[in-house]
Amino acid sequence: MSLAANHVIVARVGEIPVGGKKKFSSGARRLLIVHCDDGYYATDDTCTHAESSLAEGTLSGCVIECALHGARFDVKTGEVLALPAFVPLRTYPVTVSGDEIQVDVA
Repeated sequence: MSLAANHVIVARVGEIPVGGKKKFSSGARRLLIVHCDDGYYATDDTCTHAESSLAEGTLSGCVIECALHGARFDVKTGEVLALPAFVPLRTYPVTVSGDEIQVDVA
């Protein structure tokens, strides 16, 4: 199987446990993939409030909390759930193909 030009393989199934997260880069973008109970989700890794890495924060269910100022986001939708952030995160489609976890970074 060949990948579409905008898909990147970011991990293998089993590499990120449920409740786990992994940051990765695609070009100049810093991204984050998380494994929730119902699947994998990918977002920008940078908090929209203060340019902090969300990979350093706490994941609870499908909510990521920024370690710097406590802003919280729904990783499924990017929706802001707690101030001080007010701009949502960009999210990216995730596909599991065989044992590859792929993110569409277009």
